[in-house]
Amino acid sequence: MRRRLLFLTLSALFLTLATTLAQTSGSQSKYIGPEKGALIIVGGGAVTPDIWNRFIELAGGKEAAHVVVIPTAGDDSSAVRPPREFETLKKLGVTKLTVLHTRDPKEANTEAFVAPLKNATAVWFVGGRHWRLADSYLNTLAHKEFNALLSRGGVIGGTSAGATIQGSFMVRGDTKGNAILIGDHTQGFDFIHNVTIDQHVMRRNRQFDLIGVIRDRPELLGLGIDESTAVVVQQNTFEVLGNSYVGIYDAKQIASNAQYPSGQNSAGGPFYYLGKGQKFDLQTRTVISRTAQAGGEVTR
Repeated sequence: MRRRLLFLTLSALFLTLATTLAQTSGSQSKYIGPEKGALIIVGGGAVTPDIWNRFIELAGGKEAAHVVVIPTAGDDSSAVRPPREFETLKKLGVTKLTVLHTRDPKEANTEAFVAPLKNATAVWFVGGRHWRLADSYLNTLAHKEFNALLSRGGVIGGTSAGATIQGSFMVRGDTKGNAILIGDHTQGFDFIHNVTIDQHVMRRNRQFDLIGVIRDRPELLGLGIDESTAVVVQQNTFEVLGNSYVGIYDAKQIASNAQYPSGQNSAGGPFYYLGKGQKFDLQTRTVISRTAQAGGEVTR
């Protein structure tokens, strides 16, 4: 009798514990992208009107948007005058614009420097070399404020180097040159988790470069974004905008097509492309919308 009572008591405790853990797990569901806010990740080249329009919309609209433009990835001359993106946003009707720049992580770690970020609804990272962004802002108060901006529903955008820095693992981050795929800088800002981002992919014939990276680091998802093309990331989903394509590099896809190094087989090769209007689930790593706008289709 005592054994049965003990058994029933332990069973009840176990059931209560299991239920509590399940509820806790459910309330802390993980997002690959930002839980609030959005990312706009552009593969370089000319930023198309639909990308700019979405960025301004997510920033709160022309009148409400307060955009901080960060030119730090460029060379020193890029910080002397307002960058091209600053002038573009001004022409598009955004009136609250600030340029924020430093090469000194100590300065980036001060309240005075990050003050413009506290009221911002958006940040835009200009292109150049992403190791400069990492050296200046990684793990500083500025980095903390970037994440705070997302947490209050803002948007962070960037092109080329400003795209790659948004991932968790950086390719082409070596200070000696961007031809070195895995170099002396690999830690990104991690706005989107377990993702590495390459840019200018088709324009510069980089289509096959991420295959080896993902094969060696199968926990990562690779996004190869062509010029004048972007992904808009919210929680566990992204949508493609712009004129060209985004390559998807997933370890399972690469492993199943290992015998086809040229990328040509019935399954579409070790990577595949998504076009404008198509959507992707970052958590399950599956295509949500298979029909692209303007007659495009998924290449698999």
